[in-house]
Amino acid sequence: MTKLKTFEDLLAEGDAVPVDGWDFSWFDGRATEERPSWGYSRLLAERMGVATAALDLQTGGGEVLSGIPKPPKTLFATEGWLPNLAIAERALKPLGGSVVQVANEADLPFDDDTFDLVTSRHPTYIHWDEIARVLRIGGTYLSQGIGAGTNRELYEAIVGPTPDDDSRSPRRAAAAAEAAGLTVVDLRSEALSVEFFDIGAVVHFLRKVLWTVPGFTIERYRPQLERLHHRIEVEGSFVCHSQRYLIDARKREITQH
Repeated sequence: MTKLKTFEDLLAEGDAVPVDGWDFSWFDGRATEERPSWGYSRLLAERMGVATAALDLQTGGGEVLSGIPKPPKTLFATEGWLPNLAIAERALKPLGGSVVQVANEADLPFDDDTFDLVTSRHPTYIHWDEIARVLRIGGTYLSQGIGAGTNRELYEAIVGPTPDDDSRSPRRAAAAAEAAGLTVVDLRSEALSVEFFDIGAVVHFLRKVLWTVPGFTIERYRPQLERLHHRIEVEGSFVCHSQRYLIDARKREITQH
């Protein structure tokens, strides 16, 4: 007979898993996340397949970018977190891609008008002026963003009630893109179900996606984790919702008045 895992067992499991890179395979059978209908990986592959020079921002461990079947002739990626750099370099080497360490809010170390495609999946910060600067006229920025209120239910279960904040809304992203000299040609958003089947998965998620509950540690939030553990035992799972948006924007010509 298989021994049931205790609360402490599950905490230990969630705390022991490495958090480097953006590989989420550990969650198989322990948590699920609904995917957006537009299929970002497919769109990325299509755009990369016809680009001549492309840049992927905040690439993580290069997990998504490394899946493209046809890389452009020139391919760069940036990543700000040091543990991810070596992972990304290994992932992108077969594509002929180069990874540059750049802090998320820093200026980009590339010349003006260098790329006809800039992409980013789940950027934590979007430097719109820099994106517009390195794009060629007619070049595009394609990104899947994290919308306002993502996993709010999980945050509130751990920390408590939080005020509304639309700073990461698709509407604000579109306005910022237009202000930087880009024309938004597509903007979509969806709320997607995220389901956790044990508290170990919650702990690992909060350690890995660290902006969900800034400053999270097991010790700090042990009582809240125990309450959530009992809730999962009674209800079978804990459900929250991620907010995702797709933005597709093109650099427009500067008109002289």
